[in-house]
Amino acid sequence: MSRGVALVTGASSGIGDALARVFAEKGFDLVISARREDRLTALADELSVDVMTVACDLSTPEGIEKLIAATAETKIDVLVNNAGIAYSGDFSGQRIDDIQNMTNLNIIAPTALCHHFIGRMIKQGAGRILNVASVASFQPVPSMSAYAATKAYVLSLTESLSEECRGSGVYITALCPGLTKTDMVEDVQGSNVPEFLMSDPHDVAREGYDALMSGEVIRIPGVTNQAAIAWAKHQPRWLVRGLGGLLAKISPK
Repeated sequence: MSRGVALVTGASSGIGDALARVFAEKGFDLVISARREDRLTALADELSVDVMTVACDLSTPEGIEKLIAATAETKIDVLVNNAGIAYSGDFSGQRIDDIQNMTNLNIIAPTALCHHFIGRMIKQGAGRILNVASVASFQPVPSMSAYAATKAYVLSLTESLSEECRGSGVYITALCPGLTKTDMVEDVQGSNVPEFLMSDPHDVAREGYDALMSGEVIRIPGVTNQAAIAWAKHQPRWLVRGLGGLLAKISPK
């Protein structure tokens, strides 16, 4: 018997693919979305639960509207806002169209989906939302300045909405992974990151699921990531900024 329906965005690869698999393993039917229909269909064929696929581009208003319309008649018990993109390099050297696209996908889409589904979940009397943020949410990240800012927004939004929804039966969690073995990280970082610093997406997904179901507001997967964030919280901001800038300058391009 199904435990409900989980809607997972950005489910065609990486952490999103892993999250869809974890929810399926736990007995949830799925609605999965991403831009690539072929990858969604391939994933759906591998899973032993009921799966609806919605191919859409959530960086556009039309894509958001398509996903909302496709789920209008489906009771959504869990929303997973995972879809996102990252760009790196000097801020002034990045294309403004790329920054706008990233802002739309990383900020506007989860905001719009939270707004829509929180209303539905409150009427249902229950629901859970998992917003995928990042360890970059907690401090400035020179050379990934706009990306880090978008993830800081996601973390702040999650914390605020979690408090607003207290007592409503709706629980909202921010998952804040560090470097993870995904196509997105490979595209941004290349092969410059030591293997031991990279998390497995399935481990990250399992931590996200556990945090969401236990009602945690923030989960940082991995002891190394937890220690780094704890250290940074107790340092002056100028030092954290400076170290980030130094690392950006000496990292292989």
